[in-house]
Amino acid sequence: MHPGLLLVNLGSPASPRTKDVKAYLQEFLSDPSVIEMPAALWQPLLRGIILPTRSWRSATFYQDSWLPQGSPLIVYSQAICQQVQAVLPDWDVRLAMTYGQPDIGATLKAMVADGCEKPIILPLFPQYTQSTHGGIHRQVEATGLPHTFIDSFYDQPTYIHLLATKVWQSYQAHHYDAVIFSYHSIPTAMVRHGDPYQRECEATTKAVLTERPELPADKVITAYQSKFGPMPWLKPYLKNELMQLVELGKRNVLVVTPSFVVDCLETLEEDYVQNYQTFRASGGDRFDLVPPMNKDTGFSQFLADLAIQKQEASNHAIASSSKS
Repeated sequence: MHPGLLLVNLGSPASPRTKDVKAYLQEFLSDPSVIEMPAALWQPLLRGIILPTRSWRSATFYQDSWLPQGSPLIVYSQAICQQVQAVLPDWDVRLAMTYGQPDIGATLKAMVADGCEKPIILPLFPQYTQSTHGGIHRQVEATGLPHTFIDSFYDQPTYIHLLATKVWQSYQAHHYDAVIFSYHSIPTAMVRHGDPYQRECEATTKAVLTERPELPADKVITAYQSKFGPMPWLKPYLKNELMQLVELGKRNVLVVTPSFVVDCLETLEEDYVQNYQTFRASGGDRFDLVPPMNKDTGFSQFLADLAIQKQEASNHAIASSSKS
């Protein structure tokens, strides 16, 4: 028997073609962890209006950001997996996606069949929210296999150091009037029902400021992006903040996206294209993004160390239980 680590990211269409994007969106937007509306009401709306109108448009966005090797999210997640495997040669380290391939359940079953006694599940999302973690938990638990979960790592000192270092390096490159920490938004109803996401996002911003006191706190703003649908989501919205900053004469901004550890449609299309265009059309001058972790070997080392710590804690708990 040997230890195992399953890294999980959100997923991506099999290709940037409309039919594959539609299949991906249907799976993604049918997850009750993402859309809390009753299926009897939501599915006719999804299949009759949203998928026919959104799939082709999203496909054009994927086509613009697609790499020669495939989807950026998949390519960079695979690189992280390979780097972590190199750090943990005695482990079985694999990658799965909540939606699309590789499938979580099939990958986890294969790991156990190959000798992993109790794999560790590590979602590649620093902050916990039902909308990302709920589907992962449900798919893992459906296998009935023993496992250990690491739900978040937003408060881990090494992660904060890595993030703060990236922010500071980018900040020093130019003069910026504002630094926006932009997190993927979620419905406010989830927060009201106890989802810790907003608190963990705000704690991430605060921890970076503590780690890097040289970063002017009066220039830092926490905002949210990627809103979907008509219901209220966490505010302030990034796009609105960008336009308001220009109105205030702040025309040079640096945007940090801590909820995305790899480049994906939200960073490459929504931020680098759509939000950039909004900012420039409003009269802004410089719009820069702090790059995500992507292939940062320090981040992969951190994930490996986190898995080791979890494994040691689990072993200690088992030993203590057997003694009692």
